[in-house]
Amino acid sequence: MRPLPEKILVVDDLPDNIALVQLLLEEEGYRIETASSGHACLQKVYRSTPDLILLDVMMPGMDGYEVTRRLKADTSLPFLPILLVTASDRPSAALGLDTGADEFIRKPIEAEELLARVRSLLRLKHSIDERDLIARQRQDFVSRLAHDLRTPMVAADRVLDLMAQGALGEMPEVMADAVRTLARSNSNLLELVNMLLEVYRYEAGSKRLHFRPVDLVELTDHVSDELSALATQKDLRLSVVHEGSIPNVIGDRLELRRVLTNLLGNALKFADVGEVTITVTAIHSDSSKVSLAVSDTGPGIPKEEQAFLFQRFAQGKHNKGGSGLGLHLTRQIVEAHQGTLELDSEVGRGSTFTVTLPAVVEA
Repeated sequence: MRPLPEKILVVDDLPDNIALVQLLLEEEGYRIETASSGHACLQKVYRSTPDLILLDVMMPGMDGYEVTRRLKADTSLPFLPILLVTASDRPSAALGLDTGADEFIRKPIEAEELLARVRSLLRLKHSIDERDLIARQRQDFVSRLAHDLRTPMVAADRVLDLMAQGALGEMPEVMADAVRTLARSNSNLLELVNMLLEVYRYEAGSKRLHFRPVDLVELTDHVSDELSALATQKDLRLSVVHEGSIPNVIGDRLELRRVLTNLLGNALKFADVGEVTITVTAIHSDSSKVSLAVSDTGPGIPKEEQAFLFQRFAQGKHNKGGSGLGLHLTRQIVEAHQGTLELDSEVGRGSTFTVTLPAVVEA
């Protein structure tokens, strides 16, 4: 079955202009729809999205610039190339490109130039559509694979836990040690799969967050207590500092707990001597924000590694068995909270990860 020819939406308030362009494009085999105003253009786009829009700038009511702004601001639409038809002066063409148009053509329209620009934009659209399709298929595959892996791993985790506790009968010590090792390995793998699923939920925009006021001081104390045993095991000093009166932040408590656990867990993992400090501060220059800094006396991170450290599966030279997903997911969570995550690190002097989050503004 042959694919349908590409559909082009021609938008102009002058019928003669539409008729001329329509004739040229239909002779090349394109399917043509027309609209005589900016509002009509938007209606047709949302009813049946075309492959390309040929859009006149000068129209009464909503002009071509405003139509372009609205369409390019709508992230629910696929890539939709817009070819603006502008006046002969350069400022109008520059303004069109600044509003988000992908290409422009000046009046009077030359047939060969028009067809060349249309072909070029359609090639670009096909390339982007194919790239996006491959990306979606890859994400769907990984997500389904992770889901399929998780089910038997959860079952194995429960059985191994029961065996390790002796609930299924006494075992020789050698076998008990082997079961405990298997339980730890399975638990680590399950944690990795769960983290991978979370990454893809954020990337797909399907992660649901429940925003409410969160006491960051209480949360910090809670997480530091949970991880204090690791600090004691490595003979590290773990301290929490609250500077001044700290307002609550707006966020999802479970996700913010994940952020703090990831950052503090990394700091304790990489620092072999010295201390790890969590500092919570109300930013005095901007009372609507709170910062949370996790500092360690670990080996530090080279400048060349810092540039890609937050990318998915990124691992530095000093990686100690991590998946390369933790910091990537941490940044996604912080950005979903309209916050920022910054790194200050120097080799031999340790690292500081600073999270800045919006605070509850008192009325």
